[in-house]
Amino acid sequence: MVTVSIATVTDIPALIPLLSSLFSQEAEFQPDVNKQTAGLQAIITQPHVGAILVAREQEKLIGMVNILFTISTAEGGLVAILEDMVVDINYRGRGIGSELITRAIAFCRAKGISRITLLTDADNYSAINFYELHGFAKSPMIPLRRLI
Repeated sequence: MVTVSIATVTDIPALIPLLSSLFSQEAEFQPDVNKQTAGLQAIITQPHVGAILVAREQEKLIGMVNILFTISTAEGGLVAILEDMVVDINYRGRGIGSELITRAIAFCRAKGISRITLLTDADNYSAINFYELHGFAKSPMIPLRRLI
């Protein structure tokens, strides 16, 4: 049986391999244990910043999704950025990703969040299809990024 809960600091060592797996397949990011540890620590210890939902089978952490909060003047309140959605490769195809995204949407709804935005690689068609199946739609806006 799979359970979903909010990550704690003690989950960080188990989250690092999931992030490494995710960043190894993304075009724009690279695994970096120190950066990922710092980011996880910052989110988990500052609940006003966001939350990380984790999926477990018994005691094994097998998936995660990161939800970050911000305020939108267009929406007049809280919105969320969904990042780092990943399921352990050995557990894919069992509905765990669907459970995580469903719980993430419910979590945001309960917080009064009116919009969830996410990014995925433009050529990751399976991810795009997955998100569209869960109600996400392509936006006419395009992301621009500047590293500083």
